[in-house]
Amino acid sequence: MLNLERLRTLDALARHGSVSGAAEGLHITTSAVSQQMAKLEREAGQRLLAKNGRGVRLTDAGRLLAEHAARILSQVELAQSDLEAQRGQVAGELRVSAFPTAARGLFPAALADLRAAHPALRVRSRELEPERGIRGVVRGDLDLAVVLDWYNKPMPLPDGLVKALLLDDPADVALPAGHRLAGREEVDLAELADDEWITWGEGEFCHEWLMFTLRSKGIEPVVGHLAAESHTQLALVAAGLGVCIAPLLGRDPLPGDVVTVPLRQRVRRHVFVVWRADADRRPSIRAAVRALRAAGQRVGGDAAGRANPTTASTAS
Repeated sequence: MLNLERLRTLDALARHGSVSGAAEGLHITTSAVSQQMAKLEREAGQRLLAKNGRGVRLTDAGRLLAEHAARILSQVELAQSDLEAQRGQVAGELRVSAFPTAARGLFPAALADLRAAHPALRVRSRELEPERGIRGVVRGDLDLAVVLDWYNKPMPLPDGLVKALLLDDPADVALPAGHRLAGREEVDLAELADDEWITWGEGEFCHEWLMFTLRSKGIEPVVGHLAAESHTQLALVAAGLGVCIAPLLGRDPLPGDVVTVPLRQRVRRHVFVVWRADADRRPSIRAAVRALRAAGQRVGGDAAGRANPTTASTAS
């Protein structure tokens, strides 16, 4: 008899392409992955892995069994979703991710509400950038991911995912308190053409958005510093090392030497949650989406007068 958890390990190896990737996706150690695969090889009576330089690759038998494993796990997940829906109880385990400012700005309230309302539900959360969160949901490593796109640059979503808008998050420009524009009621991006920018890491969706937006205004940005975390960016602004875009979500408290000024272009990003369409009937998914929407509405209410929060809606 083939063990289901070992088939899950093989499936993760096939999807991630490495032992370390499978371990990260399954939230276990690399040695645990190796042990599970050794046991599965004994069960199957064939070699499933072969050395490939410093890594491993699936043998022909490994690829064949991995294809069956993907179908088996898909059916098991569907059965679990149907049973959970039939039972109508919010219970079990839910794996969720969010990009850092959403993890700070939404997760504390949303996950605390879930724990209070549904004590039989165990939620595991982690910080992941939007692209990695979406990949995790597609692969089945995550049940939900809080992600974002910008008003002028949509985030492409793979087929088979469902999304619900949580809030529209207005963004200002953060300036050192002594900056020449710090006392203004609003500024135009063109007025920052000669400033040094502090931005997200190269290749990240938000960094690419900022470069795209500045260049569309005829500005060739001078990037002085890269920092993935918004509070690191703000600390660099406080030190007088440049300016940055500062969305409202998760940015408080601001350093004392930083001033935020609205942009004339009314920059904003859309924050939404995604999950797989085949899990849409799970009560735990629905409960988590409701909790995240409630947290988003509270943040959106704080932004009233500066942006028009959009009522969350589900769309495929």
